[in-house]
Amino acid sequence: MECVYKERIKETVSSVRSFSFDEKNSPLNSEERINTFLDSINEFKDILKDKTQKINKINTRLQEITWFNNLDDDCLRLLNDIISAGKDLHSSLVRQYAKMGNLRKKGIAKEEIRFLKLAIDDLKEAIEDLDSVFFYLPNSPNFIETTRLLSLS
Repeated sequence: MECVYKERIKETVSSVRSFSFDEKNSPLNSEERINTFLDSINEFKDILKDKTQKINKINTRLQEITWFNNLDDDCLRLLNDIISAGKDLHSSLVRQYAKMGNLRKKGIAKEEIRFLKLAIDDLKEAIEDLDSVFFYLPNSPNFIETTRLLSLS
């Protein structure tokens, strides 16, 4: 008695064999392809590290400026420009960070992205500090009184 499913089984064997062979030669399994992918991840990490270093340098400069005193109106106008440009930079960086959500979820460049986020947060704080020190606090009666009392000591 002949099996009625023989042709169907032969077709399935052929299909599985062909697919198996193709997968063994697939470019996804190619070492070169995997290395290229890993190189791209390393390049992305380097870009993030470089961006983080640049932000940290700006943060340091902004923090140093908060210690300046006796500034004239021209300097205050320049500081106002720095604050505006810094806020714009911060917004751009936050949008870039938000676009990395899928990478964060997948654990790609996790540490580099975390350090970038910390630098972005520090940038926001440094900008807010500049604004407070030079534009908000000098107009605050409590701050003026405290400063006056400290200078009498």
